[in-house]
Amino acid sequence: MPQSAVELLQHLIRIPSVNPDDQSGIAGDGELALAQCLAQWLEGPSCEVFLDEVKPGRPNLIARFAPMDGRPRILLGPHLDTVGVANMTIDPFSAEIRDGKIWGRGASDTKGPMAAMLWALRENAHLLRDMPVAVDFVAFMAEESGQWGSKHFAEHHAHHYAFAVIGEPTSLDIVYTTKGSLWATLEARGKAAHSSMPEKGENAVMKLARALGSLEKYLQLRLQAYEHPVLGHSTVNIGTFQGGTRANIVPDYAQAQLDIRITPQLHQQGGALLLLENAIREMALPLQIVNAHENPPMETSLDHRVLRSLQDSRKGTRTVSAPWYSDAAHLSRAGIPSICIGPGSIDQAHTEDEFIKIDDLLAGVEHFSRFISKLAR
Repeated sequence: MPQSAVELLQHLIRIPSVNPDDQSGIAGDGELALAQCLAQWLEGPSCEVFLDEVKPGRPNLIARFAPMDGRPRILLGPHLDTVGVANMTIDPFSAEIRDGKIWGRGASDTKGPMAAMLWALRENAHLLRDMPVAVDFVAFMAEESGQWGSKHFAEHHAHHYAFAVIGEPTSLDIVYTTKGSLWATLEARGKAAHSSMPEKGENAVMKLARALGSLEKYLQLRLQAYEHPVLGHSTVNIGTFQGGTRANIVPDYAQAQLDIRITPQLHQQGGALLLLENAIREMALPLQIVNAHENPPMETSLDHRVLRSLQDSRKGTRTVSAPWYSDAAHLSRAGIPSICIGPGSIDQAHTEDEFIKIDDLLAGVEHFSRFISKLAR
């Protein structure tokens, strides 16, 4: 068994847990393998562990160190999965120690935060059962594609929890607010014809291109109204465009994908999908929306006592915003005040040579350990 937080992180990295929805690297049942490893490491007389299956062979792990007796509960929650490993310039699963760093896929996102949380729980194991606030450990599946784990947990377990500390590489700053996101595909349909007689067809590529130009201007103007004092205003980006099969055929189909970043203000007014639907209807654009997937923003009060306790556990810890979203957003929408925090830098997440500094990992252990011990008072 690992004898230090460094050894624990190495052990976690060496278990490939690439999200099986990721086509750019090793797929398989890595989430399950990692969850089973954690269950073996955690389970004992002082900890109840169970795997809560969300999709076939893809569970969340839930570990409870105190009985469900009505006391307030918080959770420490990193995610099990990583992104793919294609084009990495290092061995993704070696967990090599070099230059004061631990190298490998997940070292920062989020096996580093996971190891720090687990080792802090280990250091406070003698306190956990009788604390006035129970601390659970939850590891979520599928954060990197759809956040099915946190959505399932929010639906079935949210009512048990008063606060969620989500493990992400934030350099131990507290991320208390993030934008949400709408990803949607826009389709335009036309009529195929030979390019020598284009008047007999209906060009879907040109139909989509013209509609997107008008839609972008409309959305940019409207989204500026949804301003947040820290996050700024909501934004739109048209990221992909596909259509046609050959230059000598009038295309009968074209599609584009767009991304709208959602501030809490836009979310409160019905969200980005509603805004997009209204825009297409008001402008009578020849577009259909398909495969829309909306993630909510997150905002937790800076005055929340658990957030304050977490901030007071380490000198210099800042409260910050972030442009990305995470499992915390789905827990927050379900009524659990949530923040993100963990050792390691978001700049290292998903990189070709991912690493975490050992000093940062150990600072994370110390921070979480102090936080847990404060909850025991």
